[in-house]
Amino acid sequence: MKKKSFLNRYSLLLLAAAFLTFGSCQDDFTDRPSEDGISLDSYYSTNDQVASATNGMYSRTWFQMYNKFWWALEVGSGNMYSGSSDVSGLRTFALNGSDPELVNGWAALWANVQQSNMIINFLAARVGPGVDQNVLNNTIGEAYFMRATAYFDLVRLWGPVPIIENPLDYTSNPYINTNPVDDVYKLIVMDYSKAIELLADKNRGTNYANNGHVSKGSARALLAKVYLYQKDYPKARAMAEAVINSGEFKLLGGDQLPSKSFADLFTYGNNNNEESIFALQWKGDGAYGSANNCNTQFGFQDGTLSTSNASYAGVFGPSQEVILSLYGAGDLRKHETVMVAGDTYPTLKTTQGTGLTVPAGKDLAQGSGGGIKKYCIGVVNGNVTGPIDGWAMMDNNTYVMRYAELLLIHAEAVLAGGASTSDGSALNSINAVRKRAGLANLASVTFDDIFLERRKELCFEGDYWFDLGRIDKAKAIAIMSAQNRGDRYAERHYTPVYSEDHATNDFYMDYPDNEVAKNPKLLQAPVPYTFK
Repeated sequence: MKKKSFLNRYSLLLLAAAFLTFGSCQDDFTDRPSEDGISLDSYYSTNDQVASATNGMYSRTWFQMYNKFWWALEVGSGNMYSGSSDVSGLRTFALNGSDPELVNGWAALWANVQQSNMIINFLAARVGPGVDQNVLNNTIGEAYFMRATAYFDLVRLWGPVPIIENPLDYTSNPYINTNPVDDVYKLIVMDYSKAIELLADKNRGTNYANNGHVSKGSARALLAKVYLYQKDYPKARAMAEAVINSGEFKLLGGDQLPSKSFADLFTYGNNNNEESIFALQWKGDGAYGSANNCNTQFGFQDGTLSTSNASYAGVFGPSQEVILSLYGAGDLRKHETVMVAGDTYPTLKTTQGTGLTVPAGKDLAQGSGGGIKKYCIGVVNGNVTGPIDGWAMMDNNTYVMRYAELLLIHAEAVLAGGASTSDGSALNSINAVRKRAGLANLASVTFDDIFLERRKELCFEGDYWFDLGRIDKAKAIAIMSAQNRGDRYAERHYTPVYSEDHATNDFYMDYPDNEVAKNPKLLQAPVPYTFK
């Protein structure tokens, strides 16, 4: 991967055009409205109004991240293939700071930081006396959760980034240093811990309409993942076991077979199911940027699986490795993850009618010879797909984290960096995931077992790039260099090129080129952050 220097890029979307407006942000944080420019006291006079303050942070603020950039990471990991120029830079490890989708991903994450900061710092002073303290606490807890999640992505993608807890601290000085990775992780842990303190407990039941917003359990689950990245295995295990023992989440289909299965996770009717720890709550409103674009972008290039203009269908296809060798015999996940020639989907509605048999010998998606099944739910079909907007986007959720991953985190935390383990709790966790996939139980487990299980379970969900980034650098290079990163017509191989300024595998991106010009101070080394 091309990498110039971990010191060289940063930008910030610090303030909204209006306080707590979730549609757009200013490019320059010095161009801000006065603190009291808009009075919201009357608006936040009821519990419902306060509870709705974070609604936009479950969708629109994340759109530019999850429209294309997040899936471009799957291209980089070797799970997906694309020859489309706007998303294929990581296929050849040639992505740089001028890439428009990289800019979009960066901007979306800072928009979430900014909106979270507005709620954390200013909401409490703008609510009426009729608002229940528990409702206010939960809303602020959601903001801490969102800020932690955005920073978790920022630090994994770009390494040192500026820590901004209150944008008003920087109104007199637009030039801000980055802060060390360890400090960013400290903020993330603090924010998830604060979210655990403030958020409400939930019992994820079959009334899925009540499951959309995050809970204490959601924050504990994400914090377990953060501890795992820091290799703090005892804390990762304790946090994961707190979630498991709470009973809040469960595997969809884990004890419901055959009525529900892995396939049901990615359907519109199962939005916010019992397995969903944190999912983006898309809601098409006719405007670009409010709904899920995967049905079109993951479908076939001829538009068979969407009612869109076929000119922008099938932007992403599965890699040859995923099509040909990732899933072993009997793994039920393959059919619901990737569409290959001969696969049948009797209930899937297409532009040609109900039912699909995947044809052979055709360029279905990016010359891959197949297609991506996850998040592809077919053309508009009432309760099956929900509504469709003018951009052919739909309202099916996008997972950020689900319970299957938490179980695999638990197994890895129990392993704790060892060669293998036969610990019963670790085996219970990984074998629950494997059982749903139709696979036999393991009697012992190694890191490579968990690493592979994560790839198969979470394929096309955005995690494999980061998993490669947290293993030994030489091992990651060997894995990625061996991947067939071409289409069905030609086998191609590329070797990642890493920067010399990191001793370990960093997988960091270049920061957007247009941003460093705004802040030359960011060319300096990271500065330790003084926490408040």
